Amino acid sequence: MNAKELELLECLEKNSRLPIDVLAKMLDTSAEDVKHMMKKLEQEQVIVDYVTLVDWTKVKEQEGLTAMIDVKVTPKRGVGFDEIAEKIYRHPEVKSVYLMSGAYDLSIVIEGKTMSEVASFVAQKLSTLDSVVSTTTHFILKKYKHDGVIYNNDNDDKRIVVTP
Repeated sequence: MNAKELELLECLEKNSRLPIDVLAKMLDTSAEDVKHMMKKLEQEQVIVDYVTLVDWTKVKEQEGLTAMIDVKVTPKRGVGFDEIAEKIYRHPEVKSVYLMSGAYDLSIVIEGKTMSEVASFVAQKLSTLDSVVSTTTHFILKKYKHDGVIYNNDNDDKRIVVTP
């Protein structure tokens, strides 16, 4: 990977909606070169997807909650953690699955409409898997920062004015 491709990735990671011509100016190259680099990086699956980050707390019609679940599993010989991770990430409510170091093996992020929906997922779908030894569920109460984006960042100066 060359320096221009790395610079392109950094630009797209900050704002994937930048037009090709703007990216070309930022990288001091042609629009055709940018298109070619993007296509190459997509084919190599370096660029996996272009996503929109939404603050769902501001959408009253869409209520729900996010839970992080720590899972301790028994890995299987020959496949390690991959097989159980695949069984877990195939469920539509699962948004992320990570192999972790530390006390737990997998960290899972799921979204549900209610706590009972999340509890049902843990009790009926997750805990019943053969390799799962234990789970610990944490509910996200408020997001302050996600993927480098600060939520509810009121730039108002809240300091008290002091006058002599």
